[in-house]
Amino acid sequence: MLVKVEAVQRAQQGAMFVRVHSAVGTAEVLWQGTPQAVGRDHHVEWTVDEDIVWTENTRPCTDGRPELREDGGRIVFRGRLSLDADGVAVLDVGGSVILFDLADPPLPDGVDGSWVEVRVAADNVTVWPYEA
Repeated sequence: MLVKVEAVQRAQQGAMFVRVHSAVGTAEVLWQGTPQAVGRDHHVEWTVDEDIVWTENTRPCTDGRPELREDGGRIVFRGRLSLDADGVAVLDVGGSVILFDLADPPLPDGVDGSWVEVRVAADNVTVWPYEA
């Protein structure tokens, strides 16, 4: 996903947080790039250290538009969910894919290919810049 890095803040443990703007929304996330990235565009990969738990942090969504936003202390990803045979969920958010592990209980039948919203703790979301 192509994002523009708006600002950098330092957390207590020295981690850097940035506000990223993308075509599908804005959020503040943990940054694995350099402080010099402020004000520049970057292609990033997303890492989310939280499993999908149906009805707890993941729900069906009737709005078929990808979105990234903040809601309190949570980051909300809206996208199309795909399940693979290895028990991994792939969320397509505007052409960028985010991998998730699945927690018990299993997802209900019929969710493969559906639109969902996944709400995860902001501290569990990291972006990694890379050269496209």
